[in-house]
Amino acid sequence: MTRQEKAEFINSLTEEFKSSDALILCDYKGMNVKSIEALRIKAKDLGVKVRVVKNTLALIAMNNAGISGVEVKDTNIFVWGDDQLGVTKVVANFAKDNAIFKVKTGFVGGEVAGAEKIEALSKMPSRNELIGMLLSTWMAPITNFTIGLDALRAKKQESA
Repeated sequence: MTRQEKAEFINSLTEEFKSSDALILCDYKGMNVKSIEALRIKAKDLGVKVRVVKNTLALIAMNNAGISGVEVKDTNIFVWGDDQLGVTKVVANFAKDNAIFKVKTGFVGGEVAGAEKIEALSKMPSRNELIGMLLSTWMAPITNFTIGLDALRAKKQESA
């Protein structure tokens, strides 16, 4: 890679890191290409980006994006996206299925997060799931009222 190509790559990575709400670093040492591609496919479905980046280039991009306090060393695969929960769910679910894949650290919601916090965030319901729960709660009285009216109608027809 030439200096110009590196500069362009760092600029594009900086913009992506700035626009993302979560950035997670994971250890992929020992994984084969097929497994990494499986992670990329799962991530792409949720709008999450996965990339292996040289640590020095990633550190420069992270510093330019205002991300500090994240320790970058050894082999890393970077996972980032706009939706915090989407990113954490992709990483946590993939880590459950692959023992080699380990969550190291991350930058979620403007602060440094450890593996435990990332795991906890992955267990939270998504926005769509929360909306579904809320709607089912709102619909419960109407549903019960309808069931009661139907039972009353059936009882009156029986007695008539």
